[in-house]
Amino acid sequence: MSTEHVIVSADGLRAYVARFMRRFDVHEQDAAIAADVLVAADLRGVESHGVIRLHSYYGSRLKQGHINPRAPLTVLHETPATLALDGGNGLGQPIAHRAMTRCIEKAQEVGAAFVTVRNSNHFGIAGYYAMMALPHRMIGLSLTNSQPLVVPTYGRRAMVGTNPIAIAAPTRHKRPFVLDMATSVVPIGKVTVYQKQGLPIPLGWAVNADGVPTTDPNEVVGGRGAVLPLGGTAEFRGYKGYGLGVMVDILCGVLSGAAFGPHVGRSHEGQTANIGHFFAAIRVDALGDADEFAANMDAMISDLQESPKATGEDRIYVAGEKEYELAEYREEHGIPLHPTTVEMLQQVGQQVGVPFDLA
Repeated sequence: MSTEHVIVSADGLRAYVARFMRRFDVHEQDAAIAADVLVAADLRGVESHGVIRLHSYYGSRLKQGHINPRAPLTVLHETPATLALDGGNGLGQPIAHRAMTRCIEKAQEVGAAFVTVRNSNHFGIAGYYAMMALPHRMIGLSLTNSQPLVVPTYGRRAMVGTNPIAIAAPTRHKRPFVLDMATSVVPIGKVTVYQKQGLPIPLGWAVNADGVPTTDPNEVVGGRGAVLPLGGTAEFRGYKGYGLGVMVDILCGVLSGAAFGPHVGRSHEGQTANIGHFFAAIRVDALGDADEFAANMDAMISDLQESPKATGEDRIYVAGEKEYELAEYREEHGIPLHPTTVEMLQQVGQQVGVPFDLA
């Protein structure tokens, strides 16, 4: 197969993903939401959470009945500023989209709101939902827990997920600040890439089954070892990333009533992943002048961008800046898909009766 990337249009890819989801009885509106979230990941350069997962996670779990394509979203508890939801083991993207929409609506009324979700599934990139608050001149926050892949500091068994944190803050003229980060050093997918290429991983990424730092990806992949928390080993203050990962688990798992720690995503017969999410929206003008906030955000970003550069460097970025530029370029010029991803989409599309014809 060719080693050259295949360029496909963003709109065409969205339409294809929606058709693929519909094949598994996902409601039309939900399929469109899921497609937009997955393609947003590829647009922003987060390929690990894009269409590469279309079959390996979503299609596979829908086919096996591990995700309910038409699950009801149930209200468990509600106050003017809070909402607790049960996703009914549905598709994570439409669940999260509706949860954040409700969160924003509540924040419009009372100034700030918080929403928890239990009994959900993987929802894609966390930043997508935090960014939903930006058009409303709000600060958005989105967290989710995930299956255990990260070892606690001084431990040797994966007990915490990569548990991402995303926050988006509006600006006036500058691009919005959008931080979307895992609380682990790297995602497990990074280690897998090195394994497939026969390369050693950098020391400080992961540990083997004995909890000892390793450069051999074969000692990590497949549950043999685990990824280290953000920061790495204790000597490099990895316990800070470990603490952040547990914090996400508290808000997404313990608080929502979802699974937490080593219990997340452990789907057995008759069991669900029971992933939990946490969302927040803060109306800026509920705490001060929204125009002044936006102007100060611009000033802060300018201060960072215009600060002295390290030797040999010509630019300083703020969170979300690279992703915005890449997304704008790819929306206009197309999304590059790796040949192996295209091959997978073609094979799976043929199997399920939704031919991948964009190439």
